[in-house]
Amino acid sequence: MVSDEMAPLTTRGPAVLTGGALPRLRPYQVEIGRAVLASVLGRRGLTFTVEIARQGGKNELSAQLETLLLTLGLLEGGSAVKAAPTFAPQALISLERLKARLTDAGFAGQWRQEHGNTIRLGRARQSFLSAEPSANVVGATADVLLEVDEAQDVDSDTYQKNFRPMGASANATTVLYGTPWDAGTLLEAQKQANLAAERRDGGQRHFRFDWRAVAQHNPAYGRYVLAERDRLGETHPLFRTQYALELVQSGAGFFSRQQLSWLQGDHPRRHRRADGAVYIAGVDVAGEAAGFGEAAPGGDARARQREPGRDSTVATIARLDFGAVTPLQPLPRVEVVEHVWWTGRSHATLVGELAGLLGETWGCRKVAVDATGLGAGVASMLTRQLGGSVTHPFVFTAASKSTLGFQLLAAVNAHRLALYAADGSEEHQECLQQLERAQARYRPNQQMNFFVQERDGHDDFLMSLALAVAAAGFYQPRSAKGRVPMA
Repeated sequence: MVSDEMAPLTTRGPAVLTGGALPRLRPYQVEIGRAVLASVLGRRGLTFTVEIARQGGKNELSAQLETLLLTLGLLEGGSAVKAAPTFAPQALISLERLKARLTDAGFAGQWRQEHGNTIRLGRARQSFLSAEPSANVVGATADVLLEVDEAQDVDSDTYQKNFRPMGASANATTVLYGTPWDAGTLLEAQKQANLAAERRDGGQRHFRFDWRAVAQHNPAYGRYVLAERDRLGETHPLFRTQYALELVQSGAGFFSRQQLSWLQGDHPRRHRRADGAVYIAGVDVAGEAAGFGEAAPGGDARARQREPGRDSTVATIARLDFGAVTPLQPLPRVEVVEHVWWTGRSHATLVGELAGLLGETWGCRKVAVDATGLGAGVASMLTRQLGGSVTHPFVFTAASKSTLGFQLLAAVNAHRLALYAADGSEEHQECLQQLERAQARYRPNQQMNFFVQERDGHDDFLMSLALAVAAAGFYQPRSAKGRVPMA
């Protein structure tokens, strides 16, 4: 049964749903539900923005609102629409939840599914649509309620053109659900408009409940989020946006000053392996350059001076320290012990030198190697020489690079990553310079790009370091059961 606190605000409709009992809503869900129902039943046509921490119950609130509105419209009719960034799986998950709630409410055998995306109860309908720009949603109407799930991932132009007009003829109420990302999202734009309207007339249109607010009513949830905070770090973009409900800002430094200080290790640099130690590596591959000859390691600074835009192939070698591994933190500490870089080296020669360095010199157990573009050939040849169980080709795409960046930040925040102590070398100085100059840019769908602006130098040491963290995630001690998850 829907909480008594959600009794309709007019005489229209029953006070509670009859039939089977629905999960009780928490007070913050009730607060949002009452405001939405007041707008729907009063035909006020308000637009609400709702930010609830991840797994805090926004989809349950949505399903119960839909169940109630279908019940109220059973005889009189009415149509509602819920849009999501994708139909499968996001909209389908919401559709299945509504079916379950209707059955819980005693309507088993009475609701019908039509056209694959619409639930009908009597004369009332609830449709679920994809908000992808390519989706065909022409003809759909929402004369009762229009909902947009994960609104931070929905294109603003698509919403304004295809979805906003659906409720125009009946002045339908709209609810945008989601979590913050950057300032350019649909959710953030409507949130700022709502806050401005609240300052004018005092009517609440924006609702925000971060993880602490949710944890007040669900202690188990609070314990889970605290574990996520320990795993990712409080400054991790995903923790900040999904749980703390904070915006991230594109163009800011990828690492904070505090994070850069955490990366400063005190262990010595090494040029060969120690007995019994486990080593992994990350390799960022640069293109070949005509006219460079066969530049050897150590001559790279001069090569870059001759052609400043030229990237280098960089190998970052790290030792895995399992001393701090716990059930809550199953990944080892990654201690960078060596950097080797080449500029202008032919790939045919480079592969042989890489294989000797990573195999014979260091005995690396796992190597994550850039297999993007021309790097695919290097990765393929390196795989043949080192073996497929050692080499893990990595293709840079918007999505895979975003994941790589999040993993790198998580390792830094958990104090699982450290560079060798400053030794005055060009490699150490170049690496630090790139880390200091790295920037972050945030994209839709909770994706992030990290890089060094071309005017500020290179990012080959940065990418090699990120690949080394990925390689550490691939390594599984022989005594372990199952795969070690990546951060």
